[in-house]
Order: sequence, then structure tokens, then C-alpha cells
Amino acid sequence: MPAEKLRLDGVTKRFGATVAVDHVSLAVATGSFVALVGASGSGKSTLLQTINRLVAPDDGRVLIDGVDIAAGPAPMLRRRIGYVFQGIGLFPHMSVADNIAIGPRIAGSPRPDVAALLDLVALPAALATRLPHELSGGQRQRVAIARALAPGATLLLLDEALGALDPVTRDALGQEIRSLHDRLGLTTILVTHDMAEALLLATRVLVMEAGRIVADETPAGLLAGRGGAAAQALVAVPRDQALRLQAIGA
Repeated sequence: MPAEKLRLDGVTKRFGATVAVDHVSLAVATGSFVALVGASGSGKSTLLQTINRLVAPDDGRVLIDGVDIAAGPAPMLRRRIGYVFQGIGLFPHMSVADNIAIGPRIAGSPRPDVAALLDLVALPAALATRLPHELSGGQRQRVAIARALAPGATLLLLDEALGALDPVTRDALGQEIRSLHDRLGLTTILVTHDMAEALLLATRVLVMEAGRIVADETPAGLLAGRGGAAAQALVAVPRDQALRLQAIGA
């Protein structure tokens, strides 16, 4: 049985009178690919951000490899966690190589093998000297993934990381992320609004509603009708789209 990579015990986060995350308890095994889905405002991104201390919970605790993340300095914690979000966040004045190397540099670690990291995310080494504005959206997001992995992270958090990409690039990069996850033995948590993406990439799907996890199922379980009303409402969207496309082609 795989070891436990991540545990959340009663994690709660409030913003004023709004309870964004409501007593969430969760265990994630090492090597899992977990998708976190739900409507806007359900608490997905806030929950993800409690894992790398971008957001401090009001109650509860988060443990990685059995260690409470509040026990040490946040920068040391983030060396073990890769975080990629929709806005990409590359430094515009820095080359691709320097963007990728920023994490290890801040940590005082040796400069990573940028060419190897670019190859890992299917980019040519020749891009290392370019600035972010010289790249396509898909290339920039690949650089962001390389930067997230540069410090040697084994836990990868993806917060709508594919959301700003065109559908073709989004699908291709999603498959590449899944392949990267398998090759490197990562533990990956993907926040997405796209239920089809969650079903195709993840081995476990968590559905959030009003700050709580209301379903915890495999993709096959969800497609078989399990998980409850909120989960099935999300599954119905790609299923209905597939039927409408089939009808157009009939």
C-alpha cells in the first residue's frame, strides 16, 4: 500500500463571515493524481493554497510526509512543493533559464540543469535564453511547470494551470502533465473547472461544494452514477456535450 503523502485534518478557512473551507479532512497517498472540482466559489483554490501555506487555515492542520507544514519556514516547505497556477507568473524581465532556476537560487541550492528540465517538459534547450513574452501560452506554461519541478518537488499543485490555454494546447499539455506525473512518481493535485479534464487525467476526483468535500470517487465510479447529486451534475456536462456532438454528426 502506498505511503501517505498528504493529510489534512479539519482544515477550515474563513474570510470574514464567509467560510471558504469548512472542516476538510483528507488523506492522499504518494503517487496519486487527484482532481479537485466544483463550481466557482466552492473553495477549491483556497483549499489548495493551504497546502503550501499561501493561505493559513484558521483551524486544522496540514501534514506532508507526516510533518505539520506549520513546523518550519515556508520557503523550505515550498522547495518540496511545485505550484503552478493559471496566471503562469513568470518574471517578464528574466530569461527562461533564470525563471526556471529562481527557486533553487533563492534556496541557496546549486543551479539546476535547465536544459534537462526543458527537455522534461518537451521544450528545446534553445528557448533558455528567451524572455517569456517571446513564447506562446503553452510554452510559458511548460516553463512554469519546469520551474515548479526545479527544486526537486515531489508534490505538484496545479491551480487551474491549463485554464487560459486554447483547447488543443490544453488537451495536449494535460496529457503531458499526466505522463510527467507517472514518469517522475509525483503526487499531483489538479484544481479544474473542467470535469472532462478531471475524469481523463485523475485517478481520484474530489467534488467540493460550499467549502466541503461532498464526493470522493474514481472517474469510473462517477461515470457509473456514484458520488451524489453535486458530482453527477458536473458529470452530466461533458456527457451531454458528447451526446449533442454525436447528434450533429448523425
